Amino acid sequence: MIIRNATPADVPQILQFAKDLAVYEREPDAVSASEADLHAGLFGPNPLVEALIAEIDGVAVGSAIFYRTFSTWTGKPGFWLDDLYVRPEARGAGAGKALLVRIAALAAERGYARFEWWVLDWNEPAIGFYKKLGAKPMDEWTVMRVEGDAIAALAAT
Repeated sequence: MIIRNATPADVPQILQFAKDLAVYEREPDAVSASEADLHAGLFGPNPLVEALIAEIDGVAVGSAIFYRTFSTWTGKPGFWLDDLYVRPEARGAGAGKALLVRIAALAAERGYARFEWWVLDWNEPAIGFYKKLGAKPMDEWTVMRVEGDAIAALAAT
């Protein structure tokens, strides 16, 4: 297995992994991104995110999409993991852990204070996996979101 930085040629596979993740998370129609959107976010003039690809025997089996955040409490940047996906047939081979280890290594190399992500409450296998890696749940926090027409409505107030 290798973990490598994504290239522009990986964009179609990354989009497919995002769609596969949405199906797994019971939101099969949630992905509206296009290949062009992902290409711009990953490789445009001002990239917004980074991506890693996990390969086994030269075949992409997973990906991780993450980006830099900032904490006023620590005064340092961190990483937010947006997507972590490993194909079902490759789960248990270590790709998920290897992707998380690489992101943690990048955070350590860059002097970042945090590495965070969301996990659905019902996803007990993932929660257990993350806890074994040393992650701790932030149970006191509630995720808030404004999207779609609500953004325009809020902006107009």
